[in-house]
Amino acid sequence: MDLFESTQRTGTGVPVAGDNAPLAVRMRPRELAEVVGQAHLLNENSPLVRLIGDDAPATSVILWGPPGTGKTTLAYLVAGNRRFVELSAVSAGVKDVRAVIEDSKRRIATGERETVMFIDEIHRFTRSQQDSLLPAVENRWITLVGATTENPSFSVVGPLLSRSLLLVLQPLNAAAIDDLITRALTDERGLANKVTIEPEARDHIVRVAGADARKALTLLEAVADAASRADKVITAEITERTMDTALVAYDKSGDQHYDVISAFIKSVRGSDVDASLHYLARMVVAGEDPRFIARRLVVLAAEDIGMADPQGLVIAQAAADAVSFIGMPEGRIPLAEATTYLALAPKSNRSYKAIDAAIADVRAGRAGVVPDHLRDAHYAGAERVGHGKGYEYSHDADHGVARQDYLPESLAGERYYRPTEHGYERAVAERLTIIRTMLGRDK
Repeated sequence: MDLFESTQRTGTGVPVAGDNAPLAVRMRPRELAEVVGQAHLLNENSPLVRLIGDDAPATSVILWGPPGTGKTTLAYLVAGNRRFVELSAVSAGVKDVRAVIEDSKRRIATGERETVMFIDEIHRFTRSQQDSLLPAVENRWITLVGATTENPSFSVVGPLLSRSLLLVLQPLNAAAIDDLITRALTDERGLANKVTIEPEARDHIVRVAGADARKALTLLEAVADAASRADKVITAEITERTMDTALVAYDKSGDQHYDVISAFIKSVRGSDVDASLHYLARMVVAGEDPRFIARRLVVLAAEDIGMADPQGLVIAQAAADAVSFIGMPEGRIPLAEATTYLALAPKSNRSYKAIDAAIADVRAGRAGVVPDHLRDAHYAGAERVGHGKGYEYSHDADHGVARQDYLPESLAGERYYRPTEHGYERAVAERLTIIRTMLGRDK
């Protein structure tokens, strides 16, 4: 159960990895300065910095972030020279947890510091299993460091969350992954300059790894091993063959980025579901930020689907939430579902055109005066100046529609929204005709 009690560790708590350990283990940061992609947690005022050191308080921590962003590393750094026990919520139970707690209490009684108990995937613990941690956290018999890829607000019980410091780790961007690759290629703990890498091969590893540092180093180790048996150069060909993933021409800051997302949006707008899924696949394989794709789908649902199928916006927003919640690679599934739905949905841009037409009038000075009967009447003196006078409460009128003027007088009769006959908007058009007649705006 105790994985590291007899393992040599550095002064900062990180285990010393042997030469045969995986590259990702050998390159684990030994101090905060080596941690990449989490600058928001590393400034001198960060709560995390105050938790590291021999005199650090026994504060329990919940680390929330995607895979491969450094949660285990930060757990080691928080532990420092204290006894460190790692449990996996997949296999450990209450009996294991209580054994660690009782051992830590005995050590405290002999003058030692409390044990740091690291629970990976703590969201997999049941409510009762999480509750069993509360007395130990409350009394500081242990320092708990829990790691989770799921939102702790939904996956960690409130009492435990309220007794712990929540630290959110951000997905690693391409620059951070690139820095890790450079370090691994040159550092004595890593590949020690035994191989070099071509730019195209490096970019491919960065894309395929996504935001996962562990995956990036695992891929690098595999292609480096293949290259060491050739010319000691990691080429695009070796990378493609070893990783069994074709290189995708895609520069996330260049032309391919804009061309592919443009083709994606135009294919969805054009109702070609197969082309839409093709361009989605190209972005996913190339490591495009899934949140960017989700945001574009939300915009498209409002702009190009609109009132022809109002459920489109709901689906797109749900996909965006799901991607943020579960991350990749599973996030590709709600993205594909939303893409399929929006591509097959009826299309209308009339709401989009309506708001732009209204904005154009306002910017052209056609704002007009708000009619007196629509003005705010909830203040002293409003009645004297006629504000609210003559207003008819819609719910008191037949069919909930009161016949009165709503637009400023200078815009009387203006029509911004002109529905199509597509999908649900056909029913909206029929209702709108009736409403405009009831308002006296049918001319």
